[in-house]
Amino acid sequence: MRKSLVHVIAVGLLYLFVSTPLWADSGSSINRGAQLKGNFTQGGLLFGNTEPGSTVLIDEQNVRVSDSGNFLIGFGRDAKLNWQLVIEHPDGSAYTSTIEISPRSYQIQRIDGIPPSKVTPSEEDYERIAKDSALIRKARKIDDPRLDFLDEFVWPVHGIITGVYGSQRILNGEPRRPHYGIDIHAPTGTPVRAPASGVVTVAHPDMFFSGATMIIDHGHGLSSAFLHLDEIRVEVGDYVKKNQVIGTVGSSGRSTGPHLDWRINLFSARLDPQFLVDEMPAVE
Repeated sequence: MRKSLVHVIAVGLLYLFVSTPLWADSGSSINRGAQLKGNFTQGGLLFGNTEPGSTVLIDEQNVRVSDSGNFLIGFGRDAKLNWQLVIEHPDGSAYTSTIEISPRSYQIQRIDGIPPSKVTPSEEDYERIAKDSALIRKARKIDDPRLDFLDEFVWPVHGIITGVYGSQRILNGEPRRPHYGIDIHAPTGTPVRAPASGVVTVAHPDMFFSGATMIIDHGHGLSSAFLHLDEIRVEVGDYVKKNQVIGTVGSSGRSTGPHLDWRINLFSARLDPQFLVDEMPAVE
């Protein structure tokens, strides 16, 4: 399992057992309940496994379960701290438990004296932003049964981390939308690689905020977004493999310099990408 970073109480491989342990003494047959591993915190992603054919509900919402019993549960930046998990097995038995996650604190930056024109978009810009947002929402509703997310994720680019998940700016006293990704500084033209295999669902050359933008769906509603690209080297519908070059680092859209803004979503839940990878390799 990947290393967790800061503000995480649950570190390494964490397991939640519902009722009785998942694995029977034989080691291969499934007993009652479900096994979860991942980061039990805001912004975290849990990888679950239960008896094939079971139904999984999180707060009464159905979760896709694969033929092999795999499922995902994600918690957004400001997610509540207690969740009800219900597992219903094919034999009709049902088991309920509470998932408790830990809160996090985030970097807050206050900047005053900025000209209003630099903070608030025009009406014409808002129309463009609305179209961009609709395209992104549509892509993030895809619920594909593929299990590409089971392969270990890698960094899409190596560089200096200049922005972290959950941080927020308060401009002229007005809180702005939190940052939901991780910013990685690298020179323009640096290859960007797929962190995991998946299908390209968005390849837009110029969105208002994020410039050249791409989304790759990894299955079960888990997707990666890549913002401010210089080039996009794949097309919508392409199946890409982990480590395949999909584009290059740029500074398109509203960006102050070349970098990659990498984001992870489980449907509408915005997750912390750093929980899926090891520490960033050292760079010069």
